[in-house]
Amino acid sequence: MKSFKLFPILALLIAAVSFSACDQKSNADEPIVVVETDLGTIKFKLYDSTPKHKENFLKLAKEGFYDGTLFHRVIPGFMIQGGDPDSKNAAPGQRLGSGGPGYQIDAEIGALHYRGTVAAARLGGPANPEKKSSGSQFYIVQAGPLQEAQLQQIEQQKGIKYTPEQRQRYLTEGGAPFLDNDYTVFGEVIEGMDVVD
Repeated sequence: MKSFKLFPILALLIAAVSFSACDQKSNADEPIVVVETDLGTIKFKLYDSTPKHKENFLKLAKEGFYDGTLFHRVIPGFMIQGGDPDSKNAAPGQRLGSGGPGYQIDAEIGALHYRGTVAAARLGGPANPEKKSSGSQFYIVQAGPLQEAQLQQIEQQKGIKYTPEQRQRYLTEGGAPFLDNDYTVFGEVIEGMDVVD
């Protein structure tokens, strides 16, 4: 049986800054989210290319929705997931992962699942053919570099053709390309991947 570490999101603070060292269009209007945990601070920017997800996340953060929640799903070498309001004051062993604000967000699929990206969790399978996102739950990709054969297999299975730049980023930085075109990526970590790890 695997044991997973849980740690609370103590606070989310919002500030507007400029960050340009990424392959996604960046400008001064992309907000930065600061997540304070008992293991350290994680900062991530929210993409302007996913306005519904960005606005929803900012709204919930400003309302204090995430305060005191846990990263309730931690799969080392893959991702950490948080945003379930049921995780506040959860009893030890309580099953988590189905809580939310009571609504879903229309998919805004486009960005890729590189290491450090922030994406919306969702109900998978035929019950959600439109790939609508959870109203609050999100995950941060932790997966490391892939091998060329792995990336080729994913391209064949999913019918994706990565550009040389995208391929190089997956091979050197890492990520979870098997999730591409299925989940909305709406941000990326700019500081604190050591905390995520």
